[in-house]
Amino acid sequence: MGTAKLLAAGVVLIGVVTALVIHDQPTSQAGVDHSAMDHSQHGQVPSKAEEAAMMAAQAAPVRGSEFRAECRSSHRAGDDPIVFPGQSGGSHIHEFFGNTTTNANSTLQSLRLGGTNCDPVSDKSAYWTPTLYKNGVPVAPERVTIYYQGITDRTNARAYPQGLRYVIGNALATSPDQNPAARWSCVGQSQSSRDFLVCPPGTKLENYLDFPTCWDGTRLDSPNHKDHMAFPVGTTCPSTHPVVVPRLEFLITYPVNGGGLTLAGTRNGSNVTTAPGYTFHGDFLNVWDPAELQRRVDNCIRAGYVCGTDGNPIQQ
Repeated sequence: MGTAKLLAAGVVLIGVVTALVIHDQPTSQAGVDHSAMDHSQHGQVPSKAEEAAMMAAQAAPVRGSEFRAECRSSHRAGDDPIVFPGQSGGSHIHEFFGNTTTNANSTLQSLRLGGTNCDPVSDKSAYWTPTLYKNGVPVAPERVTIYYQGITDRTNARAYPQGLRYVIGNALATSPDQNPAARWSCVGQSQSSRDFLVCPPGTKLENYLDFPTCWDGTRLDSPNHKDHMAFPVGTTCPSTHPVVVPRLEFLITYPVNGGGLTLAGTRNGSNVTTAPGYTFHGDFLNVWDPAELQRRVDNCIRAGYVCGTDGNPIQQ
């Protein structure tokens, strides 16, 4: 999976009901000022402890315990059904992968009925990241591999429930040190950086984005779309988030090299296409077929095998 990756290294019932309402019925917020306050749900600076946990997870080897989905870019739009539900055009431009129907009004029910461009087709999950631009022109990824990995107490890993959603990364970062979740590299080269690299001719730009592996076991969402998830402390999930889940990792390859690179983003309360590389972030809304996801968690993650897109071991 690349040298760069190896180097970079009780909730009360009302909380459950709130999460389910958020999950099934996006609220319309017409007339809301889409200011930095709104976007701050995607713009938190991690604490030093959280940063250390993120870096440790990035450096953790994947000891033969993963499965994957191969997806493509489906469409792009100024929508974000997690941060701005029901607000078409309320967000900066995102690149959507997987479920082909994802938009600002998406619900679990609508996504279940939608299509997918992922292999396997049992993965109807919605994935999205900010759109990449080169010299002001949007660039669709050449390849998107979604890895599900057993890096934290894999034998006790559980499958995500349908409707679980969370975000990672700091869209409002003002410096590379404020966003340790994402890292850029060039295909075939060892160097990595939280900001864009100028990849030489003959290479391609790629990005790794790593999600947390511990869930509170109750909520499908939280007000900032992050607090129901956590990174492990060492190899153990904290008592507040005791449920181990596979580590979700995006590996996105773009057919570009050189300079002139920017991201869609939010700067000073406005949606732009000139955000720096260290603002990369991503969203996940789980719509896997439950039986197929459970099979992969059992036969790949918990059993300790590397599996292909069909969920069968390819390496022992």
